[in-house]
Amino acid sequence: MRVLHIDSGNGLRGGQIQVLRLLAGLEARGVEVRLLAAAGSPLERETAALGIETKPLGWSSVWRESRWAELVHCHDAHAHTYAWLASRAPFVVSRRVAFAVKRTPFSARKYAAARLLLCVSEAVAEVLRSAGIRAERLRVVYDGVDVPPRMSSRKGRIAALDSADPGKCRPLLEQLALDIDMVTDLPRAFQSSRLFLYPTGSEGLGSAALLAMAYGVPVIASDTGGLREIVHDRSTGLLAGNTVRKFREAIGELEADPKLVERIVRNARAMVEQGFTTKHMLDRTLECYREVLG
Repeated sequence: MRVLHIDSGNGLRGGQIQVLRLLAGLEARGVEVRLLAAAGSPLERETAALGIETKPLGWSSVWRESRWAELVHCHDAHAHTYAWLASRAPFVVSRRVAFAVKRTPFSARKYAAARLLLCVSEAVAEVLRSAGIRAERLRVVYDGVDVPPRMSSRKGRIAALDSADPGKCRPLLEQLALDIDMVTDLPRAFQSSRLFLYPTGSEGLGSAALLAMAYGVPVIASDTGGLREIVHDRSTGLLAGNTVRKFREAIGELEADPKLVERIVRNARAMVEQGFTTKHMLDRTLECYREVLG
C-alpha cells in the first residue's frame, strides 16, 4: 500500500504530532508512506529525521506525488483543498476541529470529493452530519497516545498547554492567579505535574488531555465538544464551565479529595489503554484505507 500524506501546518501541535505517530506506525507495518509538508516546518524536519521521504507542499508536488500513491490522506483543511484540486489518486480527510462547516457550493463540492472523512470524535462527526454530509461517509478515528511505563509523581505544579490557539482560554488561566506551568513539552511536564488544566472554547477531542491521562495526571477540562467523550465527569476527570469560578472549584475539589484523584487517575489510564493508544489509532486508520481501496 502506498499512501501520500499532506499537512500544511507551520507548527508542531497536536494534529502534527498525530501525523508523526501515524507515519512512523504505518511504515513499521510495511505501508509505503510519503509526506508533503510546509517547507521549513517542524513537521518536515521531524519526519525527515525519521527517514520518511518528505517534500515541500505545493500544487505541482501534490499532482506529481499523487500519481505515485494509491491513496492520499489529508490532515487539515488546506491539505483537503490541495487534494481536491490536484490529486490524481482517491483521498481521505482527517477532520480534527469541531467548527461548523461552511455551507457554500465550493465547500459542498470539496467535501463530496473525499472518499471518507475521518472524524477525530463523535462530536466532530455530528458537526459534519449537521452540515448535510451523509453518515455513511463518516468514520470516527480517535487520536492515539503512547502509554508510558511510569506514571507522574504528581508532586509538581499545575500544568496547562502553552498554545497560540485563541480557542484555548489563556485569559482564564491567567485570572486563576495560580502557579501554573504553561508547557509545550508535554511528556516532560507530565512526569511530575499534579494537575492538567484544559480550558477551551472549542475542541475536536483533546490529545493533550489523553496524554495527561496516560501519565496519570488528573485532567480538568472545559465541558465542550469531543472532550466530553474522554473526560467523563468525576470518573476520568472533571468537566468545568469556562469561568474562573468553575475551574477554581474543580481544582479545589481535587486538591481536597485524594480518593477522588486516585479513582480518576486509575479510570483515565485504563480508558486510554483500552481505546486511545497509538495502536488503536493505527488499526482504525488502516481499516479506513482498506475500505477505500477495496
